[in-house]
Amino acid sequence: MMGVPYYGYDWKLPFVQGGPFAQALGNQEAVIRAAKYGANIKYDVISQSPFYNYMDENRVMRVVWFEDSRSMMSKFNLVTKYGLRGVSYWVLGKPFPQNWVLLNSMFRVKKL
Repeated sequence: MMGVPYYGYDWKLPFVQGGPFAQALGNQEAVIRAAKYGANIKYDVISQSPFYNYMDENRVMRVVWFEDSRSMMSKFNLVTKYGLRGVSYWVLGKPFPQNWVLLNSMFRVKKL
């Protein structure tokens, strides 16, 4: 089984070792926040994850890393490539409906 994150993180920049931990946020929250601050969502091809930078109301620079359909598809493809039994999600409870559509289109979901 592959563990898959079902959340994102909003980090204060510059990162300081031992500093405050990032704020966890849901995938849809990440997209809404990008729109709120006019941030351009980019996609890192090495990590296969979306991210963006923005400046908050206190003029503090921040970076958000999260999952989207592209990054989930990349993870699902690894499940197939390596013959894994499936995925398990870490931290459910945040809306991310695109994930379920993609999951059902790529796999036969078996509820135990």
